[in-house]
Amino acid sequence: MRNIIVEKLNQTPIEKQDIEIVERKGIGHPDSISDGIAESVSRALCNAYLERFGTIMHHNTDEVQITAGESNPAFGGGEIIKPMDILLTGRGIAEVDGEKIGLDRIAISAAKEFLKDNIINLDVETCAVVECKIGHGSGDLTDVFARTGAAPLSNDTSFGVGFAPFSETETIVNEAENLLNSRAFKNKYPAVGEDIKVMGLREGDDVTLTVASAMVDKYVDDLDMYLDVKHSVRDEVMKLASKHTSRNLEVFVNTADRCEDDGQPSVYLTVTGTSAEMGDDGSVGRGNRANGLITPNRPMSMEATSGKNPINHVGKIYNLLSNQMAADIVESVEGVDQVHIMILSQIGKPIDQPKAATSQIILQDGFKMDEVQQKVEKVMDTWLADTSNITDMLVKGKLRTF
Repeated sequence: MRNIIVEKLNQTPIEKQDIEIVERKGIGHPDSISDGIAESVSRALCNAYLERFGTIMHHNTDEVQITAGESNPAFGGGEIIKPMDILLTGRGIAEVDGEKIGLDRIAISAAKEFLKDNIINLDVETCAVVECKIGHGSGDLTDVFARTGAAPLSNDTSFGVGFAPFSETETIVNEAENLLNSRAFKNKYPAVGEDIKVMGLREGDDVTLTVASAMVDKYVDDLDMYLDVKHSVRDEVMKLASKHTSRNLEVFVNTADRCEDDGQPSVYLTVTGTSAEMGDDGSVGRGNRANGLITPNRPMSMEATSGKNPINHVGKIYNLLSNQMAADIVESVEGVDQVHIMILSQIGKPIDQPKAATSQIILQDGFKMDEVQQKVEKVMDTWLADTSNITDMLVKGKLRTF
């Protein structure tokens, strides 16, 4: 029997709280680039291990560091002065029974492919220097990882948290960044770069969105054109947000711009579409949580999810699992208005047998705990019974980690 606990949550539902703050760092933010590279390297190693050895070997590639370069953006097109430096560190298995695998080559290729696919105006060969310093894992952790059994054994005593459903503000922030960084949007507005941050504030029924959007200089002829694009971003975000709420909306874009000053205006202009080109560093785990958002009103883990191995690293698996579990509970169990999930592991114990798996429930009006408890327990037990679902989704790139 798994230690599954279902309890009533004595808390004001998120939509009825007076203040709500939500943030999402877009795919081109230096922290998100670090997360994306870390996860891409892990996924590439997983597939290489499976192809060569038939199983995923021990690795953790969650220590990516970006040191910003230097650039000289200008209306009509500027230049990169110094490329950004990207350091890949962590641990991985490079040799099994005398057979070697090109770990460094695989990692560097994965990092460059991520940049090519996601930062479309960045020339990877001239604007970034990727260095690999990934070493071997420790003997103790490797031994724990390699043991066989019904389920992998936890690599750590750690926890994961999740919640569902997203509030209106959370949905708007998430969807706004997804829209602005979609390929369809880039085709329509090529001047909008990938370094986008959306900050949402709800005060009662007033929702304020503050958007930071890097602009790509070669697509912006002058200040007037910059302002036109900026206004288009505002209008598109306003249109999207209006589909998700009837609350009062206000949208601000690039509030640090200074266009009225005499002389050269100060605006958010870049050569490549990311601030990593000119002063903003990045690190794994410093941005979005496993569900893609930063939500101080909700339970959060400080665990860096991206890049950790998808087999037994509970800091990764439990954070992703708890969010999938929470979403499933809200969708399939009638009467649940809001759910928080917490899952705690013990090092060396099977990951499908956590020390505690807790769900805290806010019920819809008219429902009682005894009407939903067993149904919630069943959903949680089903997910815990096969944590390999999370592993499979990660290896196939079907589950985002940031």
